[in-house]
Amino acid sequence: MSEGSSLVTAALLGRCPRCGKGKLFKGLLDIRPRCEVCDLDLSAHDAGDGPAVAGIFVIGAVAVGLALWVDAHYRPPLWVHAVVWPLVILPLSVGTMRLAKAALVALQWRHRQNSA
Repeated sequence: MSEGSSLVTAALLGRCPRCGKGKLFKGLLDIRPRCEVCDLDLSAHDAGDGPAVAGIFVIGAVAVGLALWVDAHYRPPLWVHAVVWPLVILPLSVGTMRLAKAALVALQWRHRQNSA
C-alpha cells in the first residue's frame, strides 16, 4: 500500500494511514507517536476536539431521543434510566471518538502528503 491505506480502513480498524498495518492507537484514545510498521511520524497529527464534538452531537442526540422514546412507551423507573443509559452511551462515545480520531488523522496525513 504505497499510496496509503484507504480512509475507511484506517478509520474503522484504527490503522496507520500510510501502510494500513500498524496500530494507530496506544491505548483507548491516545495516538502513537510513530507507526510500528512503516515508522510514520504520527506526533504531528492532532485530531483536537473534533472527535469529542462528534460524540456529543451524534451520540447525545440519539441517546436523548431513545431515552424519551423508552420513557414514553415503557415508563420505567428513574433508576432504570440511570443504569441503562450510561452503559449504552459510554461505549458508543468511545467508539465514535476512536473512529473520528482515526479518520481525522488519516485525512490530515493524506492532505499534508498531497500538498507537499
